[in-house]
Amino acid sequence: MAQNPNRSLAPLGMFHCLISNWNLIVLLTKREVVSRYRGSLLGLFWSICYPLMTLAVYIFVFNMIFEARWGPGSGSNTESALLLFTGLILYSLFAECINRAPHLILSRVNYVKKVVFPLEVLPWVSLGVGLFQLGVSLAVMLVFCWLSPLSLNWTAVLFPVIVIPLALVILGASWFLASVSVFMRDIGHATSIMTGLILFLAPVFYPVSALPEAYRMILYLNPLTFVIEQAREVLILGQLPSWYGLGLYFLCSVATAWLGYVWFERTRKGFADVL
Repeated sequence: MAQNPNRSLAPLGMFHCLISNWNLIVLLTKREVVSRYRGSLLGLFWSICYPLMTLAVYIFVFNMIFEARWGPGSGSNTESALLLFTGLILYSLFAECINRAPHLILSRVNYVKKVVFPLEVLPWVSLGVGLFQLGVSLAVMLVFCWLSPLSLNWTAVLFPVIVIPLALVILGASWFLASVSVFMRDIGHATSIMTGLILFLAPVFYPVSALPEAYRMILYLNPLTFVIEQAREVLILGQLPSWYGLGLYFLCSVATAWLGYVWFERTRKGFADVL
């Protein structure tokens, strides 16, 4: 499969493929979402049911079973459950896209044979599906905050600013894993193990402050740590994010996405030979 000579490898090239193939990405994303629930009795309602039940279980466990709260000076047990839920929905976005990445090309061999099909949009489609589920989970949480005694903070409008850099990290990793897995089929198994470990190496079930200060910098090497902490600040605690930290994270995320995109474009010419 020949590489398109007009495809730009500049950093803006990865966004150009989003803009130029927007209708295709939206169409494939809708198809992926609908196909998950096709044939089920409740259909798309299952996308709401899962986060709703998860949130209900967390609130029940923190209020009825766990007497310990998130940490010293924290709010109610319900607030602790929401802090945990915030970390979990961001981890779910990351884990779903990363676990799907090694199969993006392998499960669509017929696309590789079609020279006109833009393979580079597949990670965008995977990300779109993950963002759809994230949006549903976020809506469930915000509606609960609005109906509960907990106040709904205006800083919640800044949540997309927190998610965008994480989305770029996911894109870069997805392009890289989708490409490498074509040549090394074991990548899918390794990725599943990695995302399982990341669940406990990220502050999903605990705050960063729970660790000794000497180990906190190691925890921040995890790409989810900073994003989860900042999301909790704006969604639950009503505080502004660290703009300096977000700026630095954004620059790193753009570099990660671009490197993954360049790797994908450089290696895609060998897909047809292997598959």
